[in-house]
Amino acid sequence: MQFQITQELIDNVELLIEEKNDAQLKHLLDEIHFADLAEIVDELNLYEATYLIKLLDSEKTSETLMELEEDVRERILDKLSAKEIAEELEEMDTDDAADIISELPEDRVENVIAQIEDNQHADNIVELLAYGEDTAGGLMAKELVRVKETWTVAGCVREMRRQAENVTRVHSIYVIDKEGKLKGRLSLKDLLTASTKTHISEVYIPKVDYVTVDTEGDEVARIMQKYDLEAIPVIDNNGVLVGRITIDDIVDYIKEEAEKDYQMAAGISQDVEADDSIWQLTRARLPWLILGLLGGLGSVFIMESFEEIMVNPAYRTLFFYTPLIAAMAGNVGVQSSAIIVQGLANNNVKGSILQRLLKEIGLSLINGLALAAIIIIFGLIMGQEFTFSITIALALMSVIIVAALVGTFVPIILDKRGIDPAIATGPFITTSNDIFGIFLFFYIAKMMLGF
Repeated sequence: MQFQITQELIDNVELLIEEKNDAQLKHLLDEIHFADLAEIVDELNLYEATYLIKLLDSEKTSETLMELEEDVRERILDKLSAKEIAEELEEMDTDDAADIISELPEDRVENVIAQIEDNQHADNIVELLAYGEDTAGGLMAKELVRVKETWTVAGCVREMRRQAENVTRVHSIYVIDKEGKLKGRLSLKDLLTASTKTHISEVYIPKVDYVTVDTEGDEVARIMQKYDLEAIPVIDNNGVLVGRITIDDIVDYIKEEAEKDYQMAAGISQDVEADDSIWQLTRARLPWLILGLLGGLGSVFIMESFEEIMVNPAYRTLFFYTPLIAAMAGNVGVQSSAIIVQGLANNNVKGSILQRLLKEIGLSLINGLALAAIIIIFGLIMGQEFTFSITIALALMSVIIVAALVGTFVPIILDKRGIDPAIATGPFITTSNDIFGIFLFFYIAKMMLGF
């Protein structure tokens, strides 16, 4: 049965903390999984959460800290001494420890690293901090099992036992040469069935997927997804094996990137949470709102240049279709851009620009004809002049085609220039297509109706 956090449990934990009944508190939480413990910590105030982290063994609390939201974790770490943080880091894999270090204020980083007793662990963390956050080097962990091609099977097994003590999960066994360069991978089945005197060079598999320390996180995710990899080795520019990226790390990366893209598509320019300060939320939202305002003002000037529509009673009906045209332009643009952005992220946007152009025009014509037919039928039911209905239908088709093209090519152009195409969705596309849509609507109406 899945563990459930109850108010009774939270109340009990708070009471034991208040009474400083450490023995009973440890007994209560001893069998609780670190992920469930993180949920409990989330329900406590800062003093209670810090008390719990300090009380329990670092073997469990280090995992618990990694499960917490970043802002919650930062507040707790702020209450811990450099020595206490170092004790937590010593229980973590190097990639997680590097993530924690990167969240600390600069003036604390050196003190914390100096308190780590395992010098090799400390050096590995410092090495990881030198890589870009969204590169394979920044995502990898140093813990892995590596064997040399010159070893015998018997010697390999002995060395694997020693190395595995520092590795949480052994996904793969990597084979290196005497210079540390990646040569291939070792099948556990081949290792178990081979003679103890057989050399690893005779049984290892030379074909192995890998990435370099400079490979972008998105590309790492694409390779691991394509080949269904649980882990992938990372090499430096000289081919030396320096680390590995596991599936849980890349899933976390994909989740974070998806959240960023979702917020960007919604017009939020920074990574924020619901409980962030008003100032942080304002800074994240205001730039896109200003863009929307400028777009709206642009629409005002366009409509003002066609003011005869509102003055002349014969054409005033067109004015009431303005929101419909703007909404359809925005919707079509967002649909097109969302598909392209997703395709770019998955590396599924194939073919030439011309092929994409022809496909979008064809799709837009089909959608436009269907929606235009609905407009004409609506006009007939409402007793609207047929010329008006045809004008609105033609304008709607034109707007849909232009909006689809804008929604398609803006993300592609941004991607080619090295800019995150996710900014093309949401307010950016909606605002630009609102302006194009209203202009096209009134311009086509002016040509068709001759005002």
